[in-house]
Amino acid sequence: MRLEQLQAFLSVAETGSFQQAARKCGVTQSTISRQVQGLEAEVGLSLFHRTAHAKLTVGGERLLPHARKICQSWRNAAEELGDLLAGKQPELCVAAIHSVCAAYLPPVLQRFCRSYPEVQLRVTSLGSDRALKVLKDGLVDIAVVMNNRYFTQAPEMLVEVLYNEPIEVLMAASHPLAQYDRVPWPELICYPQVVFKDGYGMQRMVQEQFGRIGAKLHAVLELNTLDAFRGVVRQGELIALLPHSALLDAKADRTLAIRSIAQESANSKVSAILFEGFPNGQSAIDPTWTREVVLVTTHDRMQIPPIAHFWNLVRELVPPRDVIKVVKS
Repeated sequence: MRLEQLQAFLSVAETGSFQQAARKCGVTQSTISRQVQGLEAEVGLSLFHRTAHAKLTVGGERLLPHARKICQSWRNAAEELGDLLAGKQPELCVAAIHSVCAAYLPPVLQRFCRSYPEVQLRVTSLGSDRALKVLKDGLVDIAVVMNNRYFTQAPEMLVEVLYNEPIEVLMAASHPLAQYDRVPWPELICYPQVVFKDGYGMQRMVQEQFGRIGAKLHAVLELNTLDAFRGVVRQGELIALLPHSALLDAKADRTLAIRSIAQESANSKVSAILFEGFPNGQSAIDPTWTREVVLVTTHDRMQIPPIAHFWNLVRELVPPRDVIKVVKS
């Protein structure tokens, strides 16, 4: 049973004539007759009495309300899809990591709202793994996250790298590590740390980095907001390994200190671990430890104008041009 057959059936039923139905549909009478005959063959019943006036049979009367509902449902669906392609969607949902939400997204949100004032923009701050999961489940349209190839390598995913940024050490201004311009790894691994909660990409990244050098991560507290990180670290000996963009607000706080991580050399205290099994003295850890921040959606969503517009705004504005040298260095 095809839609055009039901539409031909309805046209004949409404006009009472195959000829008038053909005029209404803009096709030949033979086309209308062929569509109705095909429908009759499929349902196994005659639908019209072939007289001067095409009158519905008992089978036609039974089919009529169903045909109307089916055709109306199709018209509704076609209208909704047309609105979607025209950018008339009720909302656009975005999931982004905390640092991007705080530091880089506000200009994007303002520009988008001016371009699409009728679209309700909903932004949720989530950890990278959770954000990619809800994107994959269809609960959000776009994610701005730390890359996790376990989620982003699926063929339906569209991924663009926005920037790479260094991982730095956040500590109290009075902390012993504040004496260093660049904190050596042998010193870094000695102090208890505050980490993101399970499900956040940064927790996994820190754990993997410690695992590479055979060191034990002494994580004593899990948090999920940058304000909480700053508040806890400010109090004493706890430190936190965080990405550059997450520390922008902390730079002006005199009670806090931010330090880079030193590149290890072959004569360092942990060189036996860092270089063991690696050719030509190559370190087991990246001497410029960074995280990759990506913009993610699915290929089908890029056909929707508001989503494509938001994507392009993020590409244009994140990160801001005045910090591109910092986060891409």
